[in-house]
Amino acid sequence: MKIILTSNTAWSLFNFRFGLIQQLLKKGFHVIIVAPQDEFSAKLQTMGCQVIDLPMSAKGVNPLEDLLLIWRLYTLYRSLRPDFVIHYTIKPNIYGSIAAKLAGKQCISITTGLGYTFVNDNWVAKTARCLYKLAFRSPNEVWFLNEDDRQIFLQHGLVDANRAVLLHGEGVDMAHFAPRTKPVPDDKIRFLLIARMLWDKGVGEYVEAARIVRQQYPNAVFQLLGACGVPNPSVIGREQIAEWEQEGVVDYLGTTNDVRPIIAQADCVVLPSFYREGVPRTLMEAAAMAKPLITTDNVGCRDVVRNGETGLLCPVKDAQALADSCLKMMTMSAAQRNAMGQAGRQFMADAFAEQKVIAQYMVTLARYGVEIAPASQAITDYTELPASRAPTHQG
Repeated sequence: MKIILTSNTAWSLFNFRFGLIQQLLKKGFHVIIVAPQDEFSAKLQTMGCQVIDLPMSAKGVNPLEDLLLIWRLYTLYRSLRPDFVIHYTIKPNIYGSIAAKLAGKQCISITTGLGYTFVNDNWVAKTARCLYKLAFRSPNEVWFLNEDDRQIFLQHGLVDANRAVLLHGEGVDMAHFAPRTKPVPDDKIRFLLIARMLWDKGVGEYVEAARIVRQQYPNAVFQLLGACGVPNPSVIGREQIAEWEQEGVVDYLGTTNDVRPIIAQADCVVLPSFYREGVPRTLMEAAAMAKPLITTDNVGCRDVVRNGETGLLCPVKDAQALADSCLKMMTMSAAQRNAMGQAGRQFMADAFAEQKVIAQYMVTLARYGVEIAPASQAITDYTELPASRAPTHQG
């Protein structure tokens, strides 16, 4: 049985769907990855996937390029003759769904976050909504990572209610992201923000909150982990980050291929995003490692936190409220923060464990006639994965 996974990066497929791909391969599927080539294409080949390079401008709005993308995907789907196609990210969701329909192939589309499409009301956003409405007539199902996004699509009439399915995030590997003791014990209280350096991720509010908190608690450390200079209208340049470093308000850690040691050293992981997140993977991973969270009462973010139990929620774009949440975390005892973190790990195990997500994929494939290996062949545990699996600094 052939199954195609199409995305705008091989990086995201390797890091966010490693467990799913591993399960499909072990069940005997011929897994074909269709994505622009990057450094993770070879890793997917090493796993046992067939990898096909698909040139794609993830952020481009050239209609001729997009028509060419439909043609390329249609040609691939006709020639490869997959039994099923799974699309991720905006362009594969839209143009891949159209191509699959033209090629007569079954597919599902998974919306991993709406971003600018519903934050803005410019011509690009309006065009995207029209394209979604056209494209989402085709997939067998359209999956959403949070209920807010699902409701938005339903309210705008962009997808039929009987096709709109809630996935509850894309899952976190509870064995890979397990609690660790602090590598270097000290008397500092560390807050950690893991994300691409974008204003939309609330980095500006985080820096302002750091200024407020450090006036009262000089031992508070505020760290930033993630890529700067990424192609995005909301990007924060390295020069700006250097100014914050010189001011002494934050420590910039750059990027990493393994976030776990850095999360382990932190006392609290923060994401004050006002972007329309799907379900933030960095927060899921931190919670799985038993770290308390602070995030905004915003789409996607609120799904990962039980306010007052596993972390704290604060309003979007409110640096003072964010600082107040950080101060509340500072005044907790280590035992109280640990209890909050342990509650967060249990919440992840109950609602977001990767095995539950993979099971939903398998049930869906079976529902649409894709042959699945007998239950006796199912994978019930996961071996330790390479550290390079999860460079979540790009969240």
